[in-house]
Amino acid sequence: MIPVCLVLLDRDSPRSGFWSGLVFTLAALTDFFDGYLARKLGVVSVLGKLIDPLADKLIVMATLVWMVPMGRIPEWTVIVLLAREFSVTALRSVAASEGVIISAGHEGKTKTALQMIGIIALLVGYPYHFSYLGIDLGIVDCMRVGRVLIYLSLVFSLASAAQYVGLFAEAVQAKVAKRLKAESQAPSP
Repeated sequence: MIPVCLVLLDRDSPRSGFWSGLVFTLAALTDFFDGYLARKLGVVSVLGKLIDPLADKLIVMATLVWMVPMGRIPEWTVIVLLAREFSVTALRSVAASEGVIISAGHEGKTKTALQMIGIIALLVGYPYHFSYLGIDLGIVDCMRVGRVLIYLSLVFSLASAAQYVGLFAEAVQAKVAKRLKAESQAPSP
C-alpha cells in the first residue's frame, strides 16, 4: 500500500490527499487487526514478528520523508523520529539477541497512535469545513492538526526511547548480577 499512498500524495490535491489518507488509514487498520487477531488466536509466527513492525516503520518513514519536500513537516522532526526508531529497534534487537524481550510500553503505544492520526491529517493536508452532529466546527486546517499531533508524538517518542534505555540497562544489570551470583556459587578448583 506504500506506493499507492505515495503516488496519491505526490499528486498534491485535496482529492488525492483524501485518497492517500484513506489508503494510509486502511494500511494502519489492517496492520492493527492483523496483529490483534494473531495474538488472540495464537497464530504468531517468526515471519509475522519480523514483517509486522517492519511494515509499520516503512509506511510511517516513507510518508514522513515524502512530505518533507512538500513542506508538510519540517526536516528536523522527521530526522528525530527516524533516529528514535532506528535506535530503539537496534536496542531491542541487541536485547533480543541476549534473550531479553523489551515490550512496547504505554508511551510507545501513545506515540504510535498520535503519529498515525497525525500522518493521516498531514496526508489529507488541506483546510476543510467540518460539522459534527449538527455543530458547525468551522474550517479545520488538517496540516496544522497533523503537525501538532506529530509534535506530541515526538514528546512520547523521546519518553518511550528513554524508557527503552532504562529497561535495557535494568536487563543488563540483572543479567550481570545473575552471572556474578552463579560464579560466586560455583565450587572452587
